[in-house]
Amino acid sequence: MDLVRDTVRRFAEKEVLPHLEEWETRGEVPHDLHRKAAALGLMDTDLLTGMTVSEELIRAGASSGLCAALFTHGIAIPHIRNAGDPAQIARWVTPTLAGEKIGALAVTEPDAGSDVARLRTRAVRQGDHYVVNGAKTFITSGCRADFVTTAVRTGGEGYQGVSLLVIEKGTPGFTVSRKLQKMGWLCSDTAELAFQDARVPVENLVGEEGTGFLQLMRNFQSERIGLAVSAYATAGRCVDLALDWARQRETFGRKLAERQVIRHKLAEMARRADVAREYTLAVARRLDAGEEVTLQVSMAKNTAVEAAEFCAYQALQIFGGAGYMRESEVERHYRDVRILAIGGGTTEIMNEVIAARLGL
Repeated sequence: MDLVRDTVRRFAEKEVLPHLEEWETRGEVPHDLHRKAAALGLMDTDLLTGMTVSEELIRAGASSGLCAALFTHGIAIPHIRNAGDPAQIARWVTPTLAGEKIGALAVTEPDAGSDVARLRTRAVRQGDHYVVNGAKTFITSGCRADFVTTAVRTGGEGYQGVSLLVIEKGTPGFTVSRKLQKMGWLCSDTAELAFQDARVPVENLVGEEGTGFLQLMRNFQSERIGLAVSAYATAGRCVDLALDWARQRETFGRKLAERQVIRHKLAEMARRADVAREYTLAVARRLDAGEEVTLQVSMAKNTAVEAAEFCAYQALQIFGGAGYMRESEVERHYRDVRILAIGGGTTEIMNEVIAARLGL
């Protein structure tokens, strides 16, 4: 993995860090960044290598928002690849991994977030097309996406009526109704999508009708591990930044690092960040080996998010007023970290999963 880390560091220093503030202001990363990442082999990786890539980007000074924007294919194309249709793979998966196309996943709706069984966007078959009506919200990369893997209702109520349908940019009746403004992840565009009698070819159905929920559930574990990586990497980066600041900053004639109250903060930050990292990596190895680790994935996500929130808070406190300024990297991490307890299943939902697996 050392070669991967070195490659990612060079990529971050050359292609990301000099432009990150501009992308934060613009509200998106350029399409060309996907091509550059693909040319280095950073787009098409296995689970553990992908974790290393994301971790190293953040530890180099990038952000979890940058990772969300650049690696959105991680939630957009696994369902297509797993379904195994050669034509769909050639049309969407291969060009996306080459950085030529950008994909998004659309599940959340204005009145149905994590409760997939309640989604209302409906796709009615008419001959060789589905006619789609409905709306999606909070869609990562939804503004830039060339195609959206969309959860739709093709059948009755409940889980069994959900299917996945790839809807391409330019489809009549499919529009980006609004680019959303957020607290954090500013360089990751987020959209509301609208479907009004959008006609989508039947061959865009991913897998069989009624299997959409199961397909989504299969990929949820790797998505949650990915968010845990963003969390523990952000925690680690906050430790690095706070350590450097504490060693340099003087108050009342002494370095911050010489004061016990600061030393203990840093020690606690380092402990939580390292525990979150080691536990998440251990769970990821088991997931990669094919083990059933739903309980542990939920624990890993919550553990890593808790560490990230703690470390971002303490790092900003150690930086003081300097950390509160927008030009401070710590300030960005403080804002970005908040979404990690919400995306991919909230902390509360993770605890429900844990309780259910404990037989409660």
